[in-house]
Amino acid sequence: MSGSGNEELILDRLIHEPGRLAILTVLSSVKACDFVFLQRATRLTKGNLSSHLSKLEEAGLVEIEKTFVHKKPKTGVTLTAVGRERIAHHWDQLERLRNFSEESIQEPAQE
Repeated sequence: MSGSGNEELILDRLIHEPGRLAILTVLSSVKACDFVFLQRATRLTKGNLSSHLSKLEEAGLVEIEKTFVHKKPKTGVTLTAVGRERIAHHWDQLERLRNFSEESIQEPAQE
């Protein structure tokens, strides 16, 4: 994969990790959600979800808001504008990679 156009085929490692990709995919389909909803949707453990959310928050891809509802803690999570842009870009990169792979398979073998 050498050449001038192939740099765009490099995947964002922060986003491509399966747990974080699941989180960002869920968040891209809702306005906001709470920790429990996200945990159920992604099937991650509390610890894994918390760890991934921390990394995504540090990178500015999600916002986390901790509040109390009826004296019980509630953690809300939203995708930031940067997060929405980066996940969309990631899906575009995956599509380009898939197209590149299909084009490579269709080219006749050169001997």
